[in-house]
Amino acid sequence: MEIIKIGMADLGVAHSPDRLRTTGLGSCVGVVLYDQVKRIAGMAHVMLPESSLGKGNETNIGKYADTAIPQLIKEMVAVGASAYNLTAKLAGGAQMFSFLGGNDTMRIGPRNVDACKAILEQNHIKIVAEDTGGNCGRTIEMDAETGILQIRTVNQGVKEV
Repeated sequence: MEIIKIGMADLGVAHSPDRLRTTGLGSCVGVVLYDQVKRIAGMAHVMLPESSLGKGNETNIGKYADTAIPQLIKEMVAVGASAYNLTAKLAGGAQMFSFLGGNDTMRIGPRNVDACKAILEQNHIKIVAEDTGGNCGRTIEMDAETGILQIRTVNQGVKEV
């Protein structure tokens, strides 16, 4: 069994019995897709809601919800997953800092969650579990064998979904 580390603004795929892990999910969202039949898992560490927020011509596909999730689906299908069997789990999207006023641009965590949900809905992927929001960071680990997502938070311990 290998643990494949997914960095910030990165994505990756694992077959059973391997696992995927990402750390440092504050306002970022960990999107995990799973094909239970083929036991193939995919994970993206999404930093921002949409690629139009990028500067310059080069786009890091893993950084944005609107590019990372479609790319993750494509990579999973390329290694044998069925797009029709995919389900999703989300973690992260915290509001790490409190701001005075109602400036929506500072609500990156909630905006990331909303964007991920919208892209999943567009791709007809059902969200089967979610641990989003709040104000604490998370580390997540997905087991491609069982489909269990383990979520660790500093002040809440470990939970499995």
